[in-house]
Amino acid sequence: MIVENVIIAIQAARGVTSHYNISTSLDASLFSIMGVFIGLNTFLILFTWLAFPFSPTTLTGNMLLAWQYGLFLFLVGGVAGGMMIGNMAHTVGATDGGMGVPFFNWSTIAGDLRSAHFITLHGLQAIPLFAFFISRNSTKPRLLTSLFFVGYCFVCIGLHWLVLNEKPFFTIN
Repeated sequence: MIVENVIIAIQAARGVTSHYNISTSLDASLFSIMGVFIGLNTFLILFTWLAFPFSPTTLTGNMLLAWQYGLFLFLVGGVAGGMMIGNMAHTVGATDGGMGVPFFNWSTIAGDLRSAHFITLHGLQAIPLFAFFISRNSTKPRLLTSLFFVGYCFVCIGLHWLVLNEKPFFTIN
């Protein structure tokens, strides 16, 4: 992910878009390099997720479960990323650009796959963080972590449904 972020910074410094930019051979090469490293990262995450049950780890109980859930959500979040690459755009139901949510710039007039991608990917942090805090104050941390994971999955599914039905995550009036 460091390589992707460095390329994003380079493109921003050049004053051009980093994603879906194939307007010059340099832009196309940088975008392709980002794709290769994202693919490599996804493979490593998949390998880690599959290896967890068979590899020794210092994680136990609830925290091990939380990281397995988080890695799963990270992989699922890649689906929206793949859809954006396949469409060479992030907006569903309009062209890229236009009104956006401050900071994130997610579309406020149509569906924006970046919102679904962001929320789902960050399950990798949200689930273990929840598990960490709940483990200290609960007699049933695995149950609560599992329920939180299921609820988080419903939010992610709902967000994907919203986006694919060309509806924005936020509207600003």
